[in-house]
Amino acid sequence: MNFALNYSPQAADLLGAGLIDMDLFKCPDWPDLIEQARAWRPVYVHFPLVAGQHNVERVGLGRIAELRRETGTDFVNTHIAARYENLDDPENTEAAVEVMLQDVRPLVERFGAAHVIAENIPYPDIPDDKPRVVVEPAVIRQVIETSGCGLLLDLAHARLTAEHLQVDVCTYIEQLPVDRLRELHVTGIGLNREGLREDHLPMTDADWDLFDWALDRIGRGQWARPQVVACEYGGVGPMFDWRSEREVMAHDIPRMFTQVRSLR
Repeated sequence: MNFALNYSPQAADLLGAGLIDMDLFKCPDWPDLIEQARAWRPVYVHFPLVAGQHNVERVGLGRIAELRRETGTDFVNTHIAARYENLDDPENTEAAVEVMLQDVRPLVERFGAAHVIAENIPYPDIPDDKPRVVVEPAVIRQVIETSGCGLLLDLAHARLTAEHLQVDVCTYIEQLPVDRLRELHVTGIGLNREGLREDHLPMTDADWDLFDWALDRIGRGQWARPQVVACEYGGVGPMFDWRSEREVMAHDIPRMFTQVRSLR
């Protein structure tokens, strides 16, 4: 079980100074950034695929295959996130599942179910253009079990969703197919610059509690053991320029790395 961190120049500086450590850098599908990150640590690619929004052709199966070969990326990830505009009836569960499966099937056919993972999104997302049905545990489970792929569990996404639905986050997560867990994402939740609750922020006590609980479930064998645990704090570009603080990484990353390493 490896520990990964979003690549950022700040993270590379801290790594070079011996203040943080990780097994892998997690990168978007940007060749130049991948090359920068590979100078420091092995990398894997997080692809911008969204099941239900029909962008598989735009991203390109051939390009995905090439990046997997070049970087040794095992999993092809997709988000379970059809928008209102993709669904004739946003309350029709079976139709929503089918719309999202239309984008998962080509990935499974090309790369094999063992190499495809589907990620839960936050609800409401930013922008708020996705219906509740896409975060219903039964829908997520059906997409994953029908396609045969694995689960990429994003803890912050689950927590934001549970808060909005006014349900216990642990109860919500336990309804997901954690027996198919392949990758785990962790990051803090707080207020963004518009005053909205969002992830990709410093860890809070509540975030640590949820992370500790998830690792305990993994350690006890109650969930499948993921191949990667990735912290999604920091990055490159406008989305991350304001939330890639060295002080945050220097505080949070050593604790995470130690916790993940203790489960190996």
